[in-house]
Amino acid sequence: MIVLKRNENDLKKIEMMKNAYQTVQMTEEQLEKMKEKIALAKEEKEMKNRKHVMRKIAVVAAAVAIFVLLPNTSGKVAYAMSNIPVLGKLVEVVTFRDYEYESERNNADIKVPELVAEEVENTAETEQSTTVDTNTQETLKKTTEEINAEIQKITDEIVKEFEENLSFEEGYQDVVVKHEVLKSTQDYFTLKLICYQGAGSGAQWNYFYTIDLTTGERMALKDLFVEGADYITPISENIKTQMREQMKADEAVYYWVDDEIEEWNFKAITDETSFYLNENGEIVIAFDEYEVAPGSMGCVEFVIPDEVTADIRK
Repeated sequence: MIVLKRNENDLKKIEMMKNAYQTVQMTEEQLEKMKEKIALAKEEKEMKNRKHVMRKIAVVAAAVAIFVLLPNTSGKVAYAMSNIPVLGKLVEVVTFRDYEYESERNNADIKVPELVAEEVENTAETEQSTTVDTNTQETLKKTTEEINAEIQKITDEIVKEFEENLSFEEGYQDVVVKHEVLKSTQDYFTLKLICYQGAGSGAQWNYFYTIDLTTGERMALKDLFVEGADYITPISENIKTQMREQMKADEAVYYWVDDEIEEWNFKAITDETSFYLNENGEIVIAFDEYEVAPGSMGCVEFVIPDEVTADIRK
């Protein structure tokens, strides 16, 4: 009886959030554009075999920080190149584009990162105490260029939509794009692109870019396992176990698992599910808002214990 009561209460909360989403202070045209953008991004992700998801949409998380108003009234765009610490001595991150805008109803703070492949001499002793052959350097350069193109496309679309929505005098919007280096070692590094978009209600989603520095190639989840191994089943079942344990330990935690609405339930990860490796080398599976839980849970992550995939990890 307790479980049924809890599910009923949670469903009421979810319905309230959905109703609040439908009555936010934004025009119907703005709302439809945001929906179309998220749907288009999902479609492109599946077509290009990317590991990213754009999901709808929860109540905007918090007030966005104060932004600097730029004097260029036409575009209000500033381009800046600023160095950030070198990653793995092979890749450097710079801020390629810095877009800032502030008005009474519209605010944007968009910092677009760019990866730069560093030239490393092929000697027995480098700063990493390893050799980097020409093929690896060429592959790394190609990989960083592909990632840069993807990041620029994502941020260009966000800027374009922001500027289009400026024409809606009664609407308001807050947009933030920033990045973070999650981990950098001699073997790999991961860059996280963090996106927030609010217009009455809001969306939050993340992109993860992991490069194998030993090969110069972008890593996919399957690359962590021996060829032909079933990694989806054990990881998915472990995530479900973690969800149930967290819900049992804290009534404020809720995931879509064992839910009365079957189509909402988390079934399994896919080859494109976002992931990264933490400082202990453990796999971390990352989900965006509303992907496996109500928007009140935000973006959630699950650390997969080593023993879950020990028999199939490379």
